[in-house]
Amino acid sequence: MITLLTHLGLVSVQQRPVLLHTNFDQLLARSDQFNEQKQAHALAVMSRYGQQVFQLLPVLLHYHHPLLPGFVPGDVPAGVCHFLPNARQQEFIDDLCQAANGHQGLESGVSEIFGLYAMGSTSSIGQSLDSDLDVWVCYSHTLAADRVAWLQQKCLLISQWAAQRKVELNLFLIPDNKFRVDNQQSVQGESCGSAQHLLLLDEFYRSHLVIAGKRLVWMFAPSQLGPRYDSFVAEQFASGTLNHDEWLDLGGFARIPAEEYFGSALWQLYKSIDSPYKAVLKTILMEAYSHEYPDTQLLCRHLKSQLHQASTLDEQHDHYLLMLEKVTHYLISINDEQRLDLVRRCFYLKVSQGLDLSQARFAKRAQQIARLIKEWQWSAEKVALLNNRDFWKVEQVKAAYKELLEALMHSYRNLIQFAQRNRISESINPEDIGILSRKLYAAFENLPGKIQLINLKIAPDLSEPNISLVQVPEGRAHDAGWYLYKQGLSALELIGRQPLEYSRYASKLMAWAHFNGLLTPESQLQLFNQDTDANLQHLQEFAGDLARFFPVRTPAPSNLALSRPCEVRELGIFLNLERDPTAQWRSRAIEFTSKTSDPFSFGQHRENLVGSIDVLYRNSWDEIRSLHFSGSSAILDALTAILGKMHQGATPPENVEVFCYSLNFRSLIRTRVGILIKECIGLRLTRGQDSTIKTIRLGHEEHDIFFERRGVSVQKHETPEFVSTALPASASADILQLDQQMVKAVPEIVDVYASEGLMQFFFEDSGRDYNLYILDEANRIEVYRQVAGSKDELIQSINRFYAANQQGVGHSRFAHFNLPQYYEIVEEQGKQKVLPFKSAKEGREDSPSPLA
Repeated sequence: MITLLTHLGLVSVQQRPVLLHTNFDQLLARSDQFNEQKQAHALAVMSRYGQQVFQLLPVLLHYHHPLLPGFVPGDVPAGVCHFLPNARQQEFIDDLCQAANGHQGLESGVSEIFGLYAMGSTSSIGQSLDSDLDVWVCYSHTLAADRVAWLQQKCLLISQWAAQRKVELNLFLIPDNKFRVDNQQSVQGESCGSAQHLLLLDEFYRSHLVIAGKRLVWMFAPSQLGPRYDSFVAEQFASGTLNHDEWLDLGGFARIPAEEYFGSALWQLYKSIDSPYKAVLKTILMEAYSHEYPDTQLLCRHLKSQLHQASTLDEQHDHYLLMLEKVTHYLISINDEQRLDLVRRCFYLKVSQGLDLSQARFAKRAQQIARLIKEWQWSAEKVALLNNRDFWKVEQVKAAYKELLEALMHSYRNLIQFAQRNRISESINPEDIGILSRKLYAAFENLPGKIQLINLKIAPDLSEPNISLVQVPEGRAHDAGWYLYKQGLSALELIGRQPLEYSRYASKLMAWAHFNGLLTPESQLQLFNQDTDANLQHLQEFAGDLARFFPVRTPAPSNLALSRPCEVRELGIFLNLERDPTAQWRSRAIEFTSKTSDPFSFGQHRENLVGSIDVLYRNSWDEIRSLHFSGSSAILDALTAILGKMHQGATPPENVEVFCYSLNFRSLIRTRVGILIKECIGLRLTRGQDSTIKTIRLGHEEHDIFFERRGVSVQKHETPEFVSTALPASASADILQLDQQMVKAVPEIVDVYASEGLMQFFFEDSGRDYNLYILDEANRIEVYRQVAGSKDELIQSINRFYAANQQGVGHSRFAHFNLPQYYEIVEEQGKQKVLPFKSAKEGREDSPSPLA
């Protein structure tokens, strides 16, 4: 082959380096050999079904036939450029042809798919038995939109076929101009949306494996073209030096724009929920990249340089090892030994996960790992601890969770500071920021009453045979409340033991143990109780009710759910677990009539039979929250708190159930509270009402519950003999604390979407300007009329303000993800609707963007 470099005109014949001229054919051969080597490594790690999916994928996309998985009626693009089946693929094709009564039914026609390329961990030392298979399906951007939609549907069906074989296959449709146009896609499933763009191309170039299709121009083009890359390559195609039939050009990059680093870090944090060890490596890689900005030394360029210069390519050129090397050099340069040790442990756990390294097929990986252990000077004890991860219990998992999260937040804060130093605006669109930040908020934000899930796939089984609860009353050396242990209650077992968790109330501790997998039906529960009415039998009943009503895991929230205010999905009300007024009646006659049978004002003494209420709920963002109320006003406090988590017009909870642990009158109390709870939820969620009052008697007192568009409040009835039918003006003022003229000016739809605990911004177009309604966390409102200027710029300023305020958070604290939420008020068929805000630049494409 005549040297490509000469044809490209990079150097004259007299000046060109002889090595590059004479060895270009060898460069192509070396690239092919390296690709074959990577394919062999990938297949060696895969399960039998994984190998089947990987090898049959090009067949399924090359041909389009009703007998093939993924068949879609219609003019579906087919034919993979330069695909030549191997022996196994040909055997499958022959069998299919026999079933189809001849080969004619399998003609592929024109090759409309430029190539299939695996990327990510596939073929690297980071690939494990259960790694996803992420594949780019590249095609021409001139393909008709309806045909791309058919191809997308076919890819979805192929992924479902793979899932039936327990293989997670993600197929991403990539037009050949994707990285030359603005990224306008949104976060969806495994798609990173607008969170990263050119950084995604960097990862693709450094990790890609050609399954079938064209060669990639960038890998063979001269390295020093910089911003001249696109025009230079275009000239070569125009002159015929490069042939479109053989070469695919996805573009180059002079540099990565500064604004991509924040979005990419946010995406990696999002992925850390499912893959924490990999996310630590990738997040710190983004930090290392930003540290070198604007002269970032991309890993794809480093690998390309090795491809051009090395005489051979082997396991040392593994792209996961290159990432480790890059991160290592960065952490050493900033003298961060603590995170360096964590990175090495994360890397070790990732590359050894679920593999029996004594098997012959993993021999080379075992050699690489042994070389690293020797280089890091690890002790045998340290290696043994990491190898024992499948048997880690809650102590090790808590420590690992804390360390992983601290490292991720450290990188996140550093990247926010980088963004502020460079005065960048976000390239990630507002809707994606909302979805990603809300998912992170639900997973990581540590809030009072929230059940924190600590096992981010760190260990497989945290169940404990013994769970003990110890209650400490007021006035002791330790904080009053409840302590959770994983031992029995004997002094011998407890001496020197640290509690696993502490809470002011027992229900949160048991919920924490349940949702984190410590408390199972086989666990033996033990109790030491000094100052409450709780007893072992009731706690055992509570544990059983928890297990039946609340599944430990539920499907991940949809993007639609994350784009809306969170709503209560599962609501459990647990009565009199710690305080039971009926427990005092053991030797007392109970007298009541039909007029005094209300559990809130019971018997001739008008006693309130509800002494404590524990509330557990799971919301649409997949957060689990707990609340506790006790005393004579527990039911009112609980109602106010529960209804405050709901906005008018929200979808009612899917499941609401009341449980009671009273010694007496369980059914009466449970039924009365259940009716009240459901009635109040119905009143709260009913749209179109200005105000409604419900009166409830507690003991000898009456209280009015006021239901308004923006909230719920309670007021003691001053004259029990008279129940007012109108909302007192003073009560309204106390609730809203707003100027009445301003309240009247707010569209009703804003009040319907009011959600406690969030900053919410509502845009309403008004001619050339817009009105802006702002609800703060307490649902107080501000109104701005006839606002001029860009909504996008305003949102960027608001987000920067919130990000900047994180710098005031102490170093040991985590960053907050509860960013403001943005909506637009639109009118459809004469009615107002609220939609998630979309940037003016944002659009939609038929296919999701790929996963990094």
